[in-house]
Amino acid sequence: MTVKAMAELKSCPGCNQKNKCQETYQQLGKVNGQSIALDSAVAFLLPLLFFVVSLGIFDRILAGTIELKDLRIAISFLLALSVTFAVMLTIKLISKQLGKNR
Repeated sequence: MTVKAMAELKSCPGCNQKNKCQETYQQLGKVNGQSIALDSAVAFLLPLLFFVVSLGIFDRILAGTIELKDLRIAISFLLALSVTFAVMLTIKLISKQLGKNR
């Protein structure tokens, strides 16, 4: 399969919108918008970071109180999941509230 840039493509034979296709890509290429790299990094990495850190903290806290390793892991996992969910819900509510104030 050969990949060609839009500029290299000739008119698509038999397509009734062959001219509009190139115009659309040209217009999209000229759009200046805000980068979403930071937003997407926060959306994907922040929950993972909260989960891993809270899992380690809860495992260390419960190590002195619960001797059964499997039970300690399960409880730590559930607590870390709960903390991560609560933090992400809080962030979502705050961002929604800030969006209303703009």
